[in-house]
Amino acid sequence: MYTPGAPELQAVREELVAYSARLLDDGLAVGSAGNLSVRCGDLVAITPSGIGYHELRPQDIAVITLAGAEVEAPEVPSSETPMHLAVYAATRAAAVVHTHSPEVIALSSARDELPAIHYAIARLGGPVRVAPYVRFGSDGLATAATQALDGRRAAILRNHGAISYGRSLSEAYEHALLLEWLARVYRLAQSYGPSAVLSAADLDEVTAEARRRGYGARRSSPADPANETGEASPAARSGSGGSDGAGR
Repeated sequence: MYTPGAPELQAVREELVAYSARLLDDGLAVGSAGNLSVRCGDLVAITPSGIGYHELRPQDIAVITLAGAEVEAPEVPSSETPMHLAVYAATRAAAVVHTHSPEVIALSSARDELPAIHYAIARLGGPVRVAPYVRFGSDGLATAATQALDGRRAAILRNHGAISYGRSLSEAYEHALLLEWLARVYRLAQSYGPSAVLSAADLDEVTAEARRRGYGARRSSPADPANETGEASPAARSGSGGSDGAGR
């Protein structure tokens, strides 16, 4: 059980601040839109509501329980806390990223799914579903998001944004970037006319080959033994373990 002052939580707070700034720099959000969280055992560190990301400090990050009770919250926790907690309850996520990225939002208004326009979508579990519109911050949105995430590592929220998760904040964020890139590729493809998309069998073949090659795993070195199993960090392992093999 981590305590609010634990070194691991302080490191997580700093990581959340760094990735929050990247949301703006990478065009995944504007102002204070979007939110991020990391699970540390039975606690969750989550970005606060209404604070501009370039003004955010590690001490502003809220710490709550998996039931939503505030442990240490100098600022109001994100309005999307129910959605983050629902993802932790429904998956093996160690981190969650919610964005307001423009390509994804535009797609959400016109499609029910982002199809397999490129084989990289296999990293997200396959074609990405668009959850029906439900008001932000509601339990209904949390339910819609987790239903759309079933068997996936990312989902699109109609007229709102996207949510992704991973075995680490880095992986969850990479999933968010990948989703935005895939939405842009799909839009560009549509400008040429009807688009060819990959089948479930095609994606299964991609996944099998990526596993066979150990795609994305670093080679071990005597000075720094690499973990080639894709395990979550010690902080995440103490609570959730991983994200159903995301990003293999």
